[in-house]
Amino acid sequence: MLTLKIAWRNIFRQKRRTVLTVLTMFGGFTLSALSIGWADGTYNRIIEMFTRNRLGHVQIHAAGYLDKPSLYRKIDDFTRVGDIVENTEGVMAWTPRLYSAGLASVGEKTAGVQIIGIDPVRESKATRFEKKIIKGVTFSEVPSHEAILGKGAARTLRAEPGDEIVVVSQGADGSIANDLYNIVGIAESGDAAMDQSAFYLNLADAQELLALGGSIHEMVIIADKLDDVPEVTERIREGLNDANLEIAPWQEFARSFYVAMEADKKGSWVMLFIVIMIVAIGVLNTVLMTVLERTREYGVLRAVGTRPPQIFKLVIIEVSLMAIISIIIGLILSLVINYYFSVHGVPMPMSFTYGGMEFTHYYSEVNAHSLYLPAITVMFSALFISIFPAIKAARIAPARALRSH
Repeated sequence: MLTLKIAWRNIFRQKRRTVLTVLTMFGGFTLSALSIGWADGTYNRIIEMFTRNRLGHVQIHAAGYLDKPSLYRKIDDFTRVGDIVENTEGVMAWTPRLYSAGLASVGEKTAGVQIIGIDPVRESKATRFEKKIIKGVTFSEVPSHEAILGKGAARTLRAEPGDEIVVVSQGADGSIANDLYNIVGIAESGDAAMDQSAFYLNLADAQELLALGGSIHEMVIIADKLDDVPEVTERIREGLNDANLEIAPWQEFARSFYVAMEADKKGSWVMLFIVIMIVAIGVLNTVLMTVLERTREYGVLRAVGTRPPQIFKLVIIEVSLMAIISIIIGLILSLVINYYFSVHGVPMPMSFTYGGMEFTHYYSEVNAHSLYLPAITVMFSALFISIFPAIKAARIAPARALRSH
């Protein structure tokens, strides 16, 4: 307790020295917190854009569908599944879909398309489908043989809203599926490859075309929070308890995207390591300077009977107190800055639109990760770096130290 009191008084004896040390650690904490906040904000924004726009946070398929998609691997009683999903804690929305390949013709133009059956109301709630319409309108509330083409498919077929389009595919009953539809809109999902072949139909029209009855191939689920996806996935899995269904989070069905994001995140650790080195070098410099300036003081302490371990402990406690002060100030400031930019963001030099979502700002994020990690980093680096100066202070020879001034 006495050592703590002496250390507390010492850090205020030389205010300039203390301020310099505190500013070094404070700068390291703030820079780390802001770097992590910006990195997390950017990554989560990209992930949210990628998943919320089309894929969803969680997907449900018939067993084996993800590995080998097939018209016949379907979810038959999807309304029962939907009821369970809708009543699951953490679920914001869900939407059913079905898929098939087909051949579409408009006049003399023909192109291969991917038939996508959707529920317009649920799709709009889950993935904001209506905002992807760049020309024309979305589906009517009542199925009426309407079709919406992806931007690339419309360009290939030279189709416009109001044109008629014929599609040919294979029905689940083995028949040749074909029908005539009226193009009511053109959509841009933000995925150029998908837009090149997308042929959207109302779910009921697609089920009739493909002779699928009330079946679907995929159920897309949007969670309330991106961070809650693992828990939501487990709750849905437990609620359904069906071995014939596969419930997967976005990290599994969008594996390549997840791996790419994780690889990119490792780059932020390089930045954090650089910040740690800056803090460590700064603390080493200031603490070592402090020890050298106080050589006579430590010599007097040794001369009056203070043991080396006590001097070692004194230096460590002084650095710890300055680190705690730096962390408290840095925590308050970085929390305010990260919160401000998480709400207001920083304007992009040039905005862009992806799948009906307009991106005009870079946003930060406030989370525990951006606060406790810098705190641990600053405290650990400060304590580790102060060991050498503390040992040097503890080994000072009293007689030589007293003659140093």
